[in-house]
Amino acid sequence: MANKKVKKKKQIKKINTKTVIKKERRSFGEYVSTHKSLFVMGGMALFLLIGLLAAYSYVIANYTVTTVYVEGNVHYTNEEIIDMVMEGRYGNNSLLLSIKYKDKSIVGVPFVEKMDVSVMDPHTIKIEVYEKALAGYVEYLERYMYFDKDGIVVESSLEKTAGVPMVTGLVFDHVVLYEPLPVENPEIFSSILSITQLVNKYSLSIDRIYFGRDGSLMLYFDDVKVALGIGENLDEKIMKLQYMLPELRGKSGTLRMENYTEETKNISFETDQIIGE
Repeated sequence: MANKKVKKKKQIKKINTKTVIKKERRSFGEYVSTHKSLFVMGGMALFLLIGLLAAYSYVIANYTVTTVYVEGNVHYTNEEIIDMVMEGRYGNNSLLLSIKYKDKSIVGVPFVEKMDVSVMDPHTIKIEVYEKALAGYVEYLERYMYFDKDGIVVESSLEKTAGVPMVTGLVFDHVVLYEPLPVENPEIFSSILSITQLVNKYSLSIDRIYFGRDGSLMLYFDDVKVALGIGENLDEKIMKLQYMLPELRGKSGTLRMENYTEETKNISFETDQIIGE
């Protein structure tokens, strides 16, 4: 019985040795397999990184904007518009710009309804600016309140905009952004727009428009005031005015055109009296 027990113990010991050897072989195989997988994954990651770097270099080298066309801007200069559109580190990359502004307009810019950006080729883009139609502005609480053809206040600014006249003589007690100016006669805004369009049509630089309580209209050009009456024959009067203003440069007074027509030619100039003369 004793001999049998000894044999059994020896047999168990042999079985344990083989199991350990098998486990060691399996562990080594797993070790090799794991390192091989890591090597493959590392190679793939390196290959992917090289590919990304190559793609990045290609995009940077071949999609750099060198020419920009800007259309429709009046309030802002070309440089200001370009800075707004091509902002950021890669703002001069046409591929990224095409993705950024695809089917999307730029909004929220003061005095601008929207801006559209189109990529014409890898090195050229076009920016189309659609500015708000401004008829004039009034001063209120030390700010310039700009309104459109319907008298709706569309912008509030501390700066004057070239080409948009100041309007005086309107009576109102408050101003609310994006609401109409609360004047007694809202039809006056169509007259303001007509005047603004006419002076722009004939390339005149107007400083101010004044409306009297009787509906009379006066335009200010430096030291020259132009009385146009109640708004009749405006196109004829302002067309004639473009030829007369250069002759009045340096003078101070009132050009009376209330009764001017192409038939009557009734115009006079009243020189301002200098105090002390």
